[in-house]
Amino acid sequence: MKLAIVGGGSTYTPELIDGFARLRDTLPIAELVLVDPAADRLELIGGLARRIFAKQGHPAAVRTTTDLDAAVAGADAVLLQLRVGGQAARNEDETWPLECGCVGQETTGAGGLAKALRTVPVVLDIAERVRRANPDAWIVDFTNPVGIVTRALQTAGHKAVGLCNVAIGFQRRFAAHLGVAPELVRLDHVGLNHLTWERGVTLLDAPGSRTGREVLPELLAGFGTQIAEDLHLPLPLVRRLGVVPSYYLRYYYQHDTVVAELREQGSRAAQVAEIERQLLELYADPTLDTKPELLGKRGGAFYSEAAVQLIGALLGTAGGSDVQVVNTRNDGILPFLPDDAVIEVPAEVDAAGVRPLPQRPVEPLFAGLIAHTTAYEQLALEAALKGGRERVFEALLAHPLVGQLDRAEQLTDSLLAHNKQYLAWA
Repeated sequence: MKLAIVGGGSTYTPELIDGFARLRDTLPIAELVLVDPAADRLELIGGLARRIFAKQGHPAAVRTTTDLDAAVAGADAVLLQLRVGGQAARNEDETWPLECGCVGQETTGAGGLAKALRTVPVVLDIAERVRRANPDAWIVDFTNPVGIVTRALQTAGHKAVGLCNVAIGFQRRFAAHLGVAPELVRLDHVGLNHLTWERGVTLLDAPGSRTGREVLPELLAGFGTQIAEDLHLPLPLVRRLGVVPSYYLRYYYQHDTVVAELREQGSRAAQVAEIERQLLELYADPTLDTKPELLGKRGGAFYSEAAVQLIGALLGTAGGSDVQVVNTRNDGILPFLPDDAVIEVPAEVDAAGVRPLPQRPVEPLFAGLIAHTTAYEQLALEAALKGGRERVFEALLAHPLVGQLDRAEQLTDSLLAHNKQYLAWA
């Protein structure tokens, strides 16, 4: 089996490598290719990857290249983890929206739109080259904003699925609270990428079982304070909702409070840039053969486990079908959304593909925000594909975190000014 990671020079890649090494029975990789235009970083990451594999006795060959076409040729699956513009562009995404009184964040709001505009054309070009090299290869998208990027890929007819670590993070935390193995916890997870709610938590009778008992009320009663602290949301709100919202919902439920906080503290991008600098120094040590503890502060916890489970199921090496939370085409699962919307729900995954599981009706409190944000995502994708100031403005005006004429006008001007070098039409 050959796997290619586009964006393999990311400081995060050793997290994936560690997961591949530990879970090699689920995903028996023979060849792993890391591709990235940043050749200097790529060699550091490639060297560490080889040492991690060697230490854990993994037989896979690790190659590095800046040649995308060579990297994806013959690949069974291609993983996308790009950041067009790097941490510098992310820093701007998190900064200039604050000038308009809006949340500065890399995946939602005006900053998230800027990232989508930079990213979608690049990802579609990569995907087309993957299709030419190997039309049967799966494309697994980790690249934010995952929902919009995955919708772009699927709309263009690519064999693609999106993956986020929010659901597996909840699964692992809930399992720890309950004192059980993560495989015994199944989530009633519904929404869009970075806009989801855990409406139920089932403690399964056995791993892979379709039966079990509902334990969300038990979790909220016994561990509500800790859950709310993890979300940075008030405990009374969590108990009032009776569900566990994604921590990204804080940008919606406490928007003005978050804006005030972000104005006082430095950007997350600046923090990550410093962590990355330190990580690259560690990676340069030829004796390092494990992922360093510092990598845990980089973000993306449990991505490697989620990636191994998903790719193993898609390629038929995981031993049958598996239920996993993914980003995939709606196709009537949430009847209040268009069929081509990309939703984030549990799905049955195996070598035949991805089949989202039926969902019980979504409560109006959640469905309204899902529908509103889906409309924004559709307009954002149109802006990314076709360009034009008016399309950017319409997407911002439609966003639940913007929605005001003056703000949308000002944010449009700021977005274009800060992203001219990435937008050929601007």
